[in-house]
Amino acid sequence: QVQLVESGGGLVQAGGSLRLSCAASGRTFSRYVRGWFRQAPGKEREFVAAISRSGGTTYYADSVKGRFTISRDNAKNTVYLQMNSLKPEDTAVYYCAASLIATRGQNEYDYWGQGTQVTVSS
Repeated sequence: QVQLVESGGGLVQAGGSLRLSCAASGRTFSRYVRGWFRQAPGKEREFVAAISRSGGTTYYADSVKGRFTISRDNAKNTVYLQMNSLKPEDTAVYYCAASLIATRGQNEYDYWGQGTQVTVSS
């Protein structure tokens, strides 16, 4: 059974930092692009960041570029999202996902986690 499990969400003040983790089990995910998406209340889910299979290439939404960093440890089947200089508009449920082909297109992601809540207070 394939599972992606996110952790690390919580409540933080504006300007603070959080580090999300997404552990994968049931399959070796080194062949998969790994991504992070988020969904704020009343909004559609949107792309946040993605990382290539080797970790050598990263992709970011303009809204998080320079503040968020995605990384992966293939030996641990885990992907991370370091979030710095957080803003209230970063408040959302954050989902990790895995895809054989996609980077930004969420419809092409094959596996999804259950999500972790990030709340940034002003």
